Amino acid sequence: MEISTKTKKAFMNGKIYTVNPKQPVVNCVIISGNRIIFSGDITEADNLMDNETEAIDLNGKLMLPGFIDNHVHFTYGGFFLEGIKLRDAGSREDFVNRIKDYAVKHPGKWIKSGNWDNEAWEDKRLPYKEMVDPYTEDTPVFVDRFDQHMALANSYALKLAGITKDTIDPAGGLIVRDKNGEPTGILKDNAIILMNKVIPPPSDADYDNSVLTALEHAKQFGVTSVQDITLQRDLETYKRLEQEGKLTCRIYTRYPIYDYKTLIDQGVKVGAGSDVLRHGSIKAFADGSLGSSTAWFYEPLLNETSCGLPQDIVIDGRINEWTKDIDRNGLQLSIHAIGDRANAFILDLYEKVAKENPAWDRRFRIEHVQHLREEDFKRFKELNVIASVQPYHCIDDGVWAEKRVGKERLNQTYAFKSLIDAGAKVCFGTDWTVAPLNPLLGIYAAVTRSTLDGKNPEGWIPEQKISVEKAIECYTINSAFASFEEDIKGSIEPGKLADFAVLSDDILTMDPAKIKDVKVEMTVFDGKIIYKR
Repeated sequence: MEISTKTKKAFMNGKIYTVNPKQPVVNCVIISGNRIIFSGDITEADNLMDNETEAIDLNGKLMLPGFIDNHVHFTYGGFFLEGIKLRDAGSREDFVNRIKDYAVKHPGKWIKSGNWDNEAWEDKRLPYKEMVDPYTEDTPVFVDRFDQHMALANSYALKLAGITKDTIDPAGGLIVRDKNGEPTGILKDNAIILMNKVIPPPSDADYDNSVLTALEHAKQFGVTSVQDITLQRDLETYKRLEQEGKLTCRIYTRYPIYDYKTLIDQGVKVGAGSDVLRHGSIKAFADGSLGSSTAWFYEPLLNETSCGLPQDIVIDGRINEWTKDIDRNGLQLSIHAIGDRANAFILDLYEKVAKENPAWDRRFRIEHVQHLREEDFKRFKELNVIASVQPYHCIDDGVWAEKRVGKERLNQTYAFKSLIDAGAKVCFGTDWTVAPLNPLLGIYAAVTRSTLDGKNPEGWIPEQKISVEKAIECYTINSAFASFEEDIKGSIEPGKLADFAVLSDDILTMDPAKIKDVKVEMTVFDGKIIYKR
């Protein structure tokens, strides 16, 4: 991190896109400490420049507000960076060999995470335990699919967890079985919890290292704020690192709904905490994922008899009373919904809660909003529900999504422009580690919709493309709004926090197809330059 004795900094000689509609482009920004004190034309800044001002030459580069990622699994991401890498395994053989090699180098140690993607293999069938058993007889394996809604366990891990032919599927979960009823090793959604109970927990030092690794990763991409799915150990780590002055990214925490009463008992409401670490949001799941065939639809997926897998709290009705209680106590609701039925269910639920509870600036959120019925687009505006979407998913899932939902449902799939046109407040993020943390890849995805297989150079469902300006807005001020922080960040205006990203190229004027190759030259967080390429 940069150390300077200067009390002020002036960023000059660049194109500064402020995301402030009253003054969209300026050529000079001056900060004092961690706050912006001037944003405008350099000819008007003479009275603010003195011997205590450090001049920083942007060399003609584009400066934006620091990116705000609306949905990450931050601590998990750090552990992922430190662990086995399976996401880019291009075949079943590559997948097996990586696990084999890792087991040799780390004998007896749990092999976890990985983020494999069977859709990237020529043989797209799900993996099964016998593929890795011969190489991991004494090493437990439990590796996630990249969407984190299913994972593969080897026989040793299944034995440790006591999962057998006779184990009953938990509510909201599925143990995939072969024709004889034996577990294949694939566990979906809430069945994953059966395995998590026997995996040894990491130490505090492990957690610290994981978060520090994630912070270093975020710096490279100009990410200065994240909205995190935060477990108790994650929160303890963030608090510890904040006290030590080591958090170089603002974290807005979202606590699991199962533990929401902990926040109520502590008197926590939306906005609690500091400008670096804030609390007051609750995360829940309504369904699973499209890739795992557990997203909840009105009609079955292609070649499926099931309409998906609603979560246990949806099935047994707990979500109804919990959401009412959470909202009544001044906490924000943020609920994952992928399938059209899951999204409609949550919109109905939010409408009911808003009618029964006292009015307040509640800012309901639905996370992902991947598949909608035509009649539900307008309801986001009508009910003031924020659409928290992750555009990289559309160029990733777009390679194979039609095989799941069919052509008829594609027009309501990852429909960012339709949401925006309907007046919804749309914010962007990545769902890291499900997708790369790099916001420029998300902007590229939203603007081009060019799928990763290269088969849609003009865009997959091209009528859903949006402008670069709108994508930047979704990644900055709209994400700030989604965490009740639009008054302190998300745009470059006097009085706001000094968080910036300086890019290698001008994404506002360049060929959108090249945005994916743009790099972050500099990241400024809290008034300090924390990264230079």
